[in-house]
Amino acid sequence: MEEALNSTIDPACLQEPPLAIDVIKQLDVFGVCLYSMLTFMSVVSLLLYLEQCVYIYKNLPYPKKTTIIWINGAAPVIATMACFGMWIPKAVMITDMTSNCYFAVVVYKVLVLMIQEFGGSDVFLKRFSGETFKISTGPCCCCCPCLPRVPMSWRMLFLLKMGALQYAILKTVLSVLAIILWTNGNFDLSDLEITGTAIWINPLIGVLTIISLWPVAIIFMNTNSHLHSLKIIPKYAMYQLILVLSQLQTSIINILALNGTISCSPPFSSQARGSMLSQQMMIMEMFIITLVTRFLYRRTYDTLLSGAHENDQNAKVLVEQDV
Repeated sequence: MEEALNSTIDPACLQEPPLAIDVIKQLDVFGVCLYSMLTFMSVVSLLLYLEQCVYIYKNLPYPKKTTIIWINGAAPVIATMACFGMWIPKAVMITDMTSNCYFAVVVYKVLVLMIQEFGGSDVFLKRFSGETFKISTGPCCCCCPCLPRVPMSWRMLFLLKMGALQYAILKTVLSVLAIILWTNGNFDLSDLEITGTAIWINPLIGVLTIISLWPVAIIFMNTNSHLHSLKIIPKYAMYQLILVLSQLQTSIINILALNGTISCSPPFSSQARGSMLSQQMMIMEMFIITLVTRFLYRRTYDTLLSGAHENDQNAKVLVEQDV
C-alpha cells in the first residue's frame, strides 16, 4: 500500500529546494516577466532607500538620522532579501533570518525614535515625570484593563528600552544558532517532534517578539497625542504593517505548505513553493511600503516643543486670530 502511495507522488515533491539554475531553466514567458518585474521592484526599492539615506544624512541631526535610516531600511532590506530568496531557493533560510534580524533592530529603533522626537531620554523624562502610563496595551495585556497605571521614571524607561532591545540581541543569537544547526541538518521547520530543535527555538522567538512589541506599544499609546504633527500614527502603522506581513503572513504560508494545502509544482516541493510564493508577495508589498515610508520621512523638522512652549505657541495663535 505504501509503495503504491509513493509511486503516485512526483519525486520532485519530496526533494530539497532546487538550485538557481534549475529555477531559471523551468521559467516560461510569464515566469520570466514575473521574475523580471519583481527583481525590478526590489532594485528600485533599494535605490530609493539609498537616495533617502543621503537626504536624511544631509538634513537631519545626529542621532535622529541614524535611527530614521534604520527604520526606513526595513522594507527595502526585506524586499532585497526576498529577491535573493526567490532566485536562490536554497538560501531562503539565510535570507529570512537576515530580514528578521534586521527588523528586530527596527523594533527597538521605533521606540528610540518616539523618545528622540521629544528631545531624548532626559527631556522625555522631564516632560512626563509624575505622569502615569497605561500599560494595558497589546500584544501582551490589551485584555487586562484592570492593570494599574505606572508612573514614568528613569527605571521605567530603562525597562521599556531593555524590553525592546532584548529582541534585537537574542533574535540575532538564536538566528545564528539556527543557521549553524541547519547546516548540520539539525534544524528543520518541518520537524515538529519534541526532539527537534525548531519546535524549541521558534516558540522562544515568538515569546521574545511579543515581549519586545509591548514596550513600543506602551510608549506609542501614551505619547501619540503629542506627536500628531510629526505623522507618528501613519509611521507606526507602516511599522505594524511590516511586522504583520514579514512575520504573520510568512508563518501562515509556511504552515499551509507544511500541511500540504499548497501543492507542489516540480521542481518545487510544497514547502519550497510556499517559500517562493511568500518571497514574491513580500517583494510587491515591501515595494509599496517603501514608497509610503519615503513620503512620510522625507521632511525636516525640529525637536518637538515642550508642553510649556506648546501652550505659549497656542496662545500666540489665538491672539493672532482675535486680532
